[in-house]
Amino acid sequence: MVLIKDIDIYSLCEHHLVPFFGKVSVGYLPKDRVIGLSKVARIVEIFSRRLQVQERLTRQIAEAIDEAIQPRGVAVIVECVHMCMVMRGAEKVNTRTTTSAMIGIFLTDAKAREEFLMLGHTRSL
Repeated sequence: MVLIKDIDIYSLCEHHLVPFFGKVSVGYLPKDRVIGLSKVARIVEIFSRRLQVQERLTRQIAEAIDEAIQPRGVAVIVECVHMCMVMRGAEKVNTRTTTSAMIGIFLTDAKAREEFLMLGHTRSL
């Protein structure tokens, strides 16, 4: 498994036009090709710099890597603080939102999924 974790992201919520920020962990199981580590960070950056919702961001990262190198599987975890939760509405300062996307072997093989989740889950910002 190739795992790149704790990639910093900064984005803007498309619903409230306020920032959200956090960390991304990306794992994939290569088949025939690999991708440069910095390219994974760039893919994360490309999608996070748009007006965005975290759920879609997570899925877009996984799908872009899957399309680019067609690995055996891709897994992505995104953990963020949303300023719309901190500054307005519920005003919950310590709330974090975690989303995940799994493609390929990470959906069908519990051991692969478990390994990624154990190694890749970001525990703090």
